[in-house]
Amino acid sequence: MEQTRGLIFHIIHGSFVDGYGIRTTLFLKGCPLRCVWCCNPEGQAFYPELKVTAAKCNGCGKCVSVCPVGAIRLLEEKDKPAINVDRKLCANCGQCIEICFAGALEWFGKYYTVEEIFENVKKDQHFYRSSEGGVTIGGGEATWQPEFTLELIKKCKENYIHTAIDTCGYVTSPEGVKCLEEADLLLFDIKDMDPDRHIKNTGRSNEPILKNLKRLNDMGKPIIIRVPVVPGYNDFEENLKATAKFLAGLKSVERVDIIPVHEFGKVKYEQLGKEYRLKTKPLDAERQDEIKAMFEHCGLNTQIGG
Repeated sequence: MEQTRGLIFHIIHGSFVDGYGIRTTLFLKGCPLRCVWCCNPEGQAFYPELKVTAAKCNGCGKCVSVCPVGAIRLLEEKDKPAINVDRKLCANCGQCIEICFAGALEWFGKYYTVEEIFENVKKDQHFYRSSEGGVTIGGGEATWQPEFTLELIKKCKENYIHTAIDTCGYVTSPEGVKCLEEADLLLFDIKDMDPDRHIKNTGRSNEPILKNLKRLNDMGKPIIIRVPVVPGYNDFEENLKATAKFLAGLKSVERVDIIPVHEFGKVKYEQLGKEYRLKTKPLDAERQDEIKAMFEHCGLNTQIGG
């Protein structure tokens, strides 16, 4: 009997920022949004992708000869051979990965069965119990791999492990919504209240996101809201005030995390051969405090980061 598999691109043990307590966080591949500020571009596509770390290339040239479509070549950069992949030609077959012993070529994304992942996360059970932590399933967007996510939640619950889902909220299938309903805690993103700007910055409407949030709130589902703040994109005073006012009317919001923009994911765009489109500036400490106070003024338990 074939087992349900999930495509995962990263696993973090001992996280303190993806819910309460000490957690194991799983990042599932595939996301319906294309946020300009996305820091996990390797989580967007719904299939494994070639990761190229040019700095690790030793110039052996084996990948060049094994590529069936001629998508790989070596470049001389600062007297050191560096690998270059033509993504338009690349068939994503993985033959180059198999022959690269320097680690310059790897996969973004690996398939696991529910049993395999559960064996991985249950090793941290004593940390969960001592800290009231658990497992957080994020991405990408975990609800777009609903069969795997639901089975994993069920497996964790059978073993008394707290489960959280980190979601962008853009969930359109009944199976995806069921994932949100079954989780013990939701980490729910609110990126912009303005519908037109939301489409411009993420590629999708915020209508189903807000609809899902209202429904989950009515269910009494525990929710931590995450608000990314990106200067020049969504940091406008009217948007932040509208967000705070909207959240203040929800009874199930336990906390609001203000997430200042960062560039930690920039290197991953290079590894994917993608353009880094974000053009902004850091959010200074004074402005962070102002935004925090704005949300607190509406009666919301608020912190910077999360």
